[in-house]
Amino acid sequence: MIDALGNPRSVLLLGGTSDIGLAVVERLSPERSLQVTLAARPGPRRDAAVTRLHARGHEVRTVDFEATDLDSHDRVLEESFAAGDVDVTVLAFGLLGDAEQLWQDPAAAIELATVNYTAPVSLGVRLAHRLGGQGHGVLVALSSVAGERPRRSNFVYGSTKAGFDAFFTGLREALRPAGVRVVVVRPGFVTTKMTQGLKAAPLSVSAERVAEVTVDAVRSGKETVWAPEPMRYVMSALRHVPAPVFRRLPI
Repeated sequence: MIDALGNPRSVLLLGGTSDIGLAVVERLSPERSLQVTLAARPGPRRDAAVTRLHARGHEVRTVDFEATDLDSHDRVLEESFAAGDVDVTVLAFGLLGDAEQLWQDPAAAIELATVNYTAPVSLGVRLAHRLGGQGHGVLVALSSVAGERPRRSNFVYGSTKAGFDAFFTGLREALRPAGVRVVVVRPGFVTTKMTQGLKAAPLSVSAERVAEVTVDAVRSGKETVWAPEPMRYVMSALRHVPAPVFRRLPI
């Protein structure tokens, strides 16, 4: 269980090669060894993630995970919880996709919706049962400010994050009586391998900065956080901009 100082003993990272997810794991316990389960596709990126965490002194085990294989999700969590209770679970997988292709290519749009929304809901329902049964734990859901008011430039992606955000915000209330916390994290543009090659937006942040905000929320009891923090006020203002003005904004 998480101790009085906010230090967890065990972490499950769903999306075990995520830059943000790995940064969160490292920041959760910079000086103490964690029992870490990385759920990800097998391959060089997962191997590199294992090596990275081993170098930090963490115990690492791996579970094969493919988000679009919905029928495998029971098996993924069965293996992930095989060693006992999980203190912190981080949902950190997702796709960005090509914004112009997504609204014109049904297959691409369906894949994005499956990875970014359907798979997290599938896992969220299953995690609710497991975390509720153990009576403790923190579930970190990495959302996006793109879901707060989807823009023409990325509305398919934004729509998946809007659904993701709504689901985990509601799951928080459903799990509250069981003693389980759900932390929804809303980053802006993050400089990671997923955004490599894209022009950075204003208030861009690194994966490490998102991890800092996330871990502070886990330790302090915050339930919804933005990264960087000023993005909260930016999005609050944008939600109230009239549509004719919003569509002309250079975002």
